[in-house]
Amino acid sequence: MNDIEVFVGNHCVINFDIYDLWLRGYSASDATMIEQKKINLKTYGATVADLHSDIVDYYRLFIGLEEMLKNPPRLSHQTVYQFDPDTISLLIQKYYSFDATVIREIFGRKLNSRSRKDLDDISEETGVSVRSCRRQFDNAKRVFKTVEELTGTLVANIQLHFCLKENLAKDYAAIVFISNNRFETGKKKLNYMTFADFAVCANHMISNWSYSSEDCQDHEDMDVDMDRDFLLDLREVKVLMERDYIEEHKALMLRALQQSMNEKVLIEMDSNFRSVSKIIITIAYGLNHSKESRDIFIDIYEKLIEPWLQMLWNKSDVQLFLSAFKETAQQLDVFRSSPKLVKVWERYMLTFCPCVLQMYPR
Repeated sequence: MNDIEVFVGNHCVINFDIYDLWLRGYSASDATMIEQKKINLKTYGATVADLHSDIVDYYRLFIGLEEMLKNPPRLSHQTVYQFDPDTISLLIQKYYSFDATVIREIFGRKLNSRSRKDLDDISEETGVSVRSCRRQFDNAKRVFKTVEELTGTLVANIQLHFCLKENLAKDYAAIVFISNNRFETGKKKLNYMTFADFAVCANHMISNWSYSSEDCQDHEDMDVDMDRDFLLDLREVKVLMERDYIEEHKALMLRALQQSMNEKVLIEMDSNFRSVSKIIITIAYGLNHSKESRDIFIDIYEKLIEPWLQMLWNKSDVQLFLSAFKETAQQLDVFRSSPKLVKVWERYMLTFCPCVLQMYPR
């Protein structure tokens, strides 16, 4: 009798085209119609019923995986389904992917059951299916609830608990940070801003204004909050609103920009310097108060960007102004005699300047 070797395996193969359709909220019947247009079934000796049956089997597999996808580390340690590491990673990254237009609508809302009821409206506004909107909302809420009380950095905590790659983890960090700090993002004047615009600003805030900043004395605190000591120290920059310092600062600005800024913009800067300076300082001072800090985006737009747009300043003009404003302030005697004030000013402007430029439409 001949020896017979038998190998039995249960390695799962994922059709990621069908997985994408499931994630986008298509029913098995709709997915069948879409896939039918992409392949010639006769070539494989298959029927539409065969294709539908195959897709139903895949959907059953995805539904079985979903509970583990909600807690991604489980997917790597379970033994029911055999996947290679690359497949596991792709399953997770795709499950936690999102439509920027959907998350843009979710921004500024509390991540609770009441907001979940608004997903029908968000679906209608964005053209994304309600099922997909629910997945994206629930993912954002799950990440938020998991990391909101954890010490350490947001991005690292999200990567640890959800196995996400760095760029996607940074996007979720922005969602968590903006939701936790209740920033106002829904005003009509801010409709031009995309998710990416807010994410860039939020990640600058996390890097420089939160407890993860290199200048923060207590790195063990929660990264979802802004550094309270820094916010208290920011009150000291109010000294720049004193008349003598404003005049000296303006003179330094005019000297610094005389060669690089065109005459029209320079004249406008000269005549508006006092009010613009006060706005920038008032925004800094207000970060210590929850109501004012929530309005930072709309304040930047209404009080700075809108007037600059009316004067036809382009982004280069704004960049020159902000850079000179930051650097020349440190030449004032009050800064040169206070290393602490210099550090606080640097920390503030390292985020404020790129946020303004990111928000600037031109």
